[in-house]
Amino acid sequence: MFRLFLIFFFTFLIFNSKADNRNKIIENLNNTSNFSFEFEQNINGEIENGNCTIEYPKKMYCAYNKNNKILVSNGKSLVIKTISSYYRYPIKKTPLNLILDKNFLINKIYSLEERIIDNSYISYSIMENENKIDVFFDIISLELIGWQTKDIYQKYYLNTS
Repeated sequence: MFRLFLIFFFTFLIFNSKADNRNKIIENLNNTSNFSFEFEQNINGEIENGNCTIEYPKKMYCAYNKNNKILVSNGKSLVIKTISSYYRYPIKKTPLNLILDKNFLINKIYSLEERIIDNSYISYSIMENENKIDVFFDIISLELIGWQTKDIYQKYYLNTS
């Protein structure tokens, strides 16, 4: 009987802890209208870094430390400007459309299983529009600290603060 009680007790603690994390992450997202961070981006082994400011919904400004590269989203289009050219994409055709939509993230987090990575991060994996998006939250502050996407071509893109 005592063993049964211990099993029940520890199971309850584990599930309650995960629910607490989920609720606090959702509360943080609900209370956040904008934030800034430094990032490191790894695309197929090419590492770039810089700083970004995100303003919900779907607005972002990132300045890269090298090459005078800038990435801007006005909520409808995503523009990537380099020294010699610029590229414009409808944001709806990029994973940023989902990552920069905190209501989408909140709705997904409600129904997803969390993973704890190295006792440092909480991760949720989202499959949407043939893309896999992993979002990462700091295990202590429970704030969004990065994401990783895998597109239909099986390429990974990683942004972390």
